[in-house]
Amino acid sequence: MENEKLSPNVVKLGWVSLFTDISSEMLYPVVPIFLTSVLGAPMAALGLIEGLAESAANVLKIFSGWWSDRAGRRRPFVIGGYALSAFSKPLLAFAQFLGWPFVLAMRICDRTGKGLRSSARDALIADYTPDHLRGRAFGLHRAMDSLGAVLGPLAALFFLGRIDTAGPAAQQLAYRQVFLWAFVPAIIGVVILFLVRERPFTARYERPRFGWASFNRDFKVFVLVNLVFSLGNSSDAFLIVRAGELFAGTGSAMATVILAYVLYNVTYSLASYPAGRLADRFGPRRVFLAGLLLFAAVYAGFAFNRSPLLVWALFAVYGCYTAFTDGVGKAYASRLVQPELRATGMGVYHMSTGIATFAASLAAGLLWTAGAGGGRWTFLYGAAMALAAAALLVLLVRRGRAR
Repeated sequence: MENEKLSPNVVKLGWVSLFTDISSEMLYPVVPIFLTSVLGAPMAALGLIEGLAESAANVLKIFSGWWSDRAGRRRPFVIGGYALSAFSKPLLAFAQFLGWPFVLAMRICDRTGKGLRSSARDALIADYTPDHLRGRAFGLHRAMDSLGAVLGPLAALFFLGRIDTAGPAAQQLAYRQVFLWAFVPAIIGVVILFLVRERPFTARYERPRFGWASFNRDFKVFVLVNLVFSLGNSSDAFLIVRAGELFAGTGSAMATVILAYVLYNVTYSLASYPAGRLADRFGPRRVFLAGLLLFAAVYAGFAFNRSPLLVWALFAVYGCYTAFTDGVGKAYASRLVQPELRATGMGVYHMSTGIATFAASLAAGLLWTAGAGGGRWTFLYGAAMALAAAALLVLLVRRGRAR
């Protein structure tokens, strides 16, 4: 059993995730700067763009998952979602002439593609993976996804660094180059998808009823636990801002913060697959619980830390937290939900997480503004919610169910 291999289709989906995330992460740190410095968009516009884009993705995830179960198909949703995201990226090169509302439209297209594909893709991974390998499969997917998150920003820096950005015209050319180059890995990922086969639904896949009452008790309790945690899991931007404050007196603060964020992604990438193997061996419940405790420790560390050196350790541990909760959480949810509702259930899991995270970011911003001490209350709030979720996981989720 230890030497069993994952399905080639699962491995191919991992490669798709790698190339897609390289493309997305080439743009993630660039678009906000492009909006504010080149297009002159106000910060309110930036918040509107990200809020609407993420909301579109999170709401669509549940409906696309339900639709996939109803249609008895996964592949069309996966291919269509990845393709929509891929073709939205090079079109950003025209935003210079059309203004920030065009960026809003393209970001919504990109996130709509993510919402269309995510639940069906996760269900497709689960369809091709037996229960005892499920953690390993999602761990591999997250490892390759996070590797793309490392390579993407480095690729953006490479292309921007090769272009003279001394004047406004050269700056605009540099951004257009990044937008166009981001299309290359994205379309490679779409091409690989055509090599992925779909397993036909068997008789055990019944037409699902779309309703909360349709899910079993264990799945609903786990969604509640994850919802409580997500209400304190604010955007990583708050960690980056706090790191920037601590690195302010060390020279090139921005470059150092980026490198610390890259360290987080490297740790996340390296730890994701081993975390999946641990989940298969000891149970996803225990590994997910460990991840919640690591999150609480990191947030408490950011609340009280005053040393720039400790930031590196905190970001490294933060990568371990993500590895212990992201792919493992998906694997756990897919094991708890009924097979005939798998894509719908994954949509509920994704949507509840995303909406709660958006609420967490709003709460974190208010706490940061109202409090003092470098956002101390923001991080203490996040740590407290993680500990509350851990307590609920121990008390409410039954040990005999997928351990």
